[in-house]
Formats: sequence, C-alpha cells, structure tokens
Amino acid sequence: MNVKRTFGTILTILGIIGLIYTGVAIIQHSNDFTELTVIGVLSVIFFLTGISLVRVTKDEA
Repeated sequence: MNVKRTFGTILTILGIIGLIYTGVAIIQHSNDFTELTVIGVLSVIFFLTGISLVRVTKDEA
C-alpha cells in the first residue's frame, strides 16, 4: 500500500469535509467570518494538496 496515495486520499477527504462545513455555515449566515475564512482556505489547501498527491504518485507493484 502506498503511503503517499493514502495520505493524499485523507487530505482530499478532509478538504471536502471542510469545504462542506464552510458552505453550510455561509448558507446559515454565520457571523464569524474570520473562522469561516480560515477553515475555507485550509480546506482548499488540503483538497488541492490531496488531489495532487493522488494524481502524481505512481503505482508501484
């Protein structure tokens, strides 16, 4: 099992969860914009990093 690919999958899932949380909080008109901004930015970073790790890592038998 490839550790980089697994870590990339975990980062991608965490990014998706963070983006969903941020979206729901924005729709519910949460007043804590600083927290939402930080969570949103970190989620985007996690998501993009995870996707790139999964895409770039080659499968080795």
